[in-house]
Amino acid sequence: MAFKTTRRLIAATSALALLAACDPAQLEREAGTATVDRSFGSATENNYLIQSGQKSYVIDLAERFNREVPDTINFDFNSAQLDGQARQVLARQANFIRQFPEVTFRVYGHADKVGSAAYNKNLGLRRAQAVVRFFASQGISTGRLEALVSRGETQPVINTEARERRNRRTVTEVSGFVQDNPLIMNGKYAEVVFREYVNTAQPEQQTGGGLSELLAAAGG
Repeated sequence: MAFKTTRRLIAATSALALLAACDPAQLEREAGTATVDRSFGSATENNYLIQSGQKSYVIDLAERFNREVPDTINFDFNSAQLDGQARQVLARQANFIRQFPEVTFRVYGHADKVGSAAYNKNLGLRRAQAVVRFFASQGISTGRLEALVSRGETQPVINTEARERRNRRTVTEVSGFVQDNPLIMNGKYAEVVFREYVNTAQPEQQTGGGLSELLAAAGG
């Protein structure tokens, strides 16, 4: 009996020694925490974090949008007309948005503090609407634009009562998903990754229509 007990103890001790030799840190790891080591792989880890709800794909995509594309355009005083520079930026935004048909976006309109608060709120909305019309001219469904929000004069970049171009702007941002599911799961995340991989081998899609289309998209 004592001999069998001793053998069990030796076997157990040997197993622990092997585990410790492989990765001592794992023995101190709290049960239930994510395993992160050289064999796990960053892609596998990322998928695990997303599918377990520990990482938000929306946040990741929003951060990527902000890194790769200017999210802001500016306007002339008392105008909702898109100038050439604004159209170039919006064309880049549209190219990014087309890559992710599962994702919705939101457009915020802003104004500077010259004029009444009510007038500036309406002006901010007209600026947001001009952006949406431009996106529509680029083949993006307006149903993917979750909301048109006017901040009016309430959120200036530069806190001044004078005319300030940097305050006359719209901001585009990632807001969520077309479907009700809060995450792109059930294989859809993999589809997005594969689609992006395939698209890297394709020539960059040309954006921006003719002058008449651009003028029509600008609104008033």
